Amino acid sequence: MIFIINTSGTGLEFVLDGHHKAVAVEKQSIALPAAAENFITECGAKWTDITAIGVVIGPGSFTGIRMGIAYAKGLSLGLNIPVVGISAFDLYLAAAPDAFVAIDSGRGDFFVASAKHAPCTMTIEEVEVEQMKCPRTVGHKPFDLTLAPAIVAKKIEHGNVEPVVPMYLRPSYAEEAKNKNV
Repeated sequence: MIFIINTSGTGLEFVLDGHHKAVAVEKQSIALPAAAENFITECGAKWTDITAIGVVIGPGSFTGIRMGIAYAKGLSLGLNIPVVGISAFDLYLAAAPDAFVAIDSGRGDFFVASAKHAPCTMTIEEVEVEQMKCPRTVGHKPFDLTLAPAIVAKKIEHGNVEPVVPMYLRPSYAEEAKNKNV
């Protein structure tokens, strides 16, 4: 069984063996361990049934992504199983391979990717031009996390298991402030 963890938004989201659950929480860091344990139990599984962990690496909430990755890595070490990073772009493009993915960053630009574009940031003007090169644009609705186990299984099967690190497409607020003062 492949256990999927998503902390890239404001809540928690899990997938395991055909089960899917989204949980609204006030503090992800406090709720994550208990919510994960409850989800595993609700699915009728045990931690020892899990053969791999997938975790969303971004783009999304800076703190949420880092926390989810840390938790997934801790589980991976304790269970001696692989942990595999999945981007939101992987999920969108699994559902619509020919799409242009444009995710509003909340900071006046967009996180984008497609079969023709490596993940990056673009202004609205750039998005308006580049999205026309693809038959459709996605990213304005949530991605389908239930596609993640197949993506993780494929990455493991093809030996495409790289160290799991957050997907940063731009500097953090702290890095931007530091660069302004240099």
